[in-house]
Amino acid sequence: MGMPPEPFDSPASPPLQIPSLSSREHDPARTSRRGNRRLPRRAAAGRRSFTSTLTALDGLAASGAKVSVRINDLDRGTSVLSGDDFVTLPVAGLGVVPLLIELAAAFESGALDPLEIIERSSVPPVTVGGIWQHLKAPALPLADLAVLTGAAGDATAANALLHRVGLPAVRARIEQLGLARFALLDGFRDQRGPDDAPQVALGSARELAEIFAALVNSQVVSAGVSAQVAEWLSLNHDLSLVAAATGLDPFTHENDEHGLLFINKTGRDAGIRVEAGVLAGPRAGVSYALIVCFDDLSISHRLRAHEAFRVLGLDLMEYVF
Repeated sequence: MGMPPEPFDSPASPPLQIPSLSSREHDPARTSRRGNRRLPRRAAAGRRSFTSTLTALDGLAASGAKVSVRINDLDRGTSVLSGDDFVTLPVAGLGVVPLLIELAAAFESGALDPLEIIERSSVPPVTVGGIWQHLKAPALPLADLAVLTGAAGDATAANALLHRVGLPAVRARIEQLGLARFALLDGFRDQRGPDDAPQVALGSARELAEIFAALVNSQVVSAGVSAQVAEWLSLNHDLSLVAAATGLDPFTHENDEHGLLFINKTGRDAGIRVEAGVLAGPRAGVSYALIVCFDDLSISHRLRAHEAFRVLGLDLMEYVF
């Protein structure tokens, strides 16, 4: 992985490091399996920059926000952009990714039945997000709860899955995956008291980008598990941050007619915005992760954080097309 980049607030060096792509030798044997097609090496990739992203993130860091970013080229297996990507920060809803991985692995092994019915009353009610709380159905199968978790960030569905799978099993899976800076601490809550974990999950941009790359390259547990988790995440309706630059329909983007492959997961909490995913176009594919922790003092503070995600999205679209 190389040496960690200097922190954003270090006056001695630039806050972000962009390795020169033109200086890295391309390995023709290294390819990414995005669907059943191989994406060719991007022409003149070394001439592309993420100047706009750097400017936006520098502005956030100067205002006191904690920012962590990582972008990997899927075909080369190299870092395109990194900044404080080794720092562990709150990642909110991204904590469901290892939960879904463990669930898919349990389905594949037969330890859990996808059609097992789970009662909504089995977990305390939460209103922080999702649609199950608004549905009349008092119970749903595990497979449907996974869809709600991936597509709508449904807090009740995620809590029900966590209750059934068990936090120790998810933590063991995190360790098995080698995610040294990732931790799922708790389920979703409307309010957190002194006896509750302070966050749902913690993670680093580096590991988030790596796990999404591994998913599309069928390297998470097994090809079947990787495909299942990627399918659940491909249904995500939240395209308001990085994905806003893609122009994809939030309800049907898994079948984009222009050949753009995209999966993502977002995380939101007070003063926390996170997104990680994979974006692949005709010339290149990338896995990415951006974590921003900021003082959510006004709508303008929030919009400034959101704008940085959208600027990154524009730069990523330029890179893959």
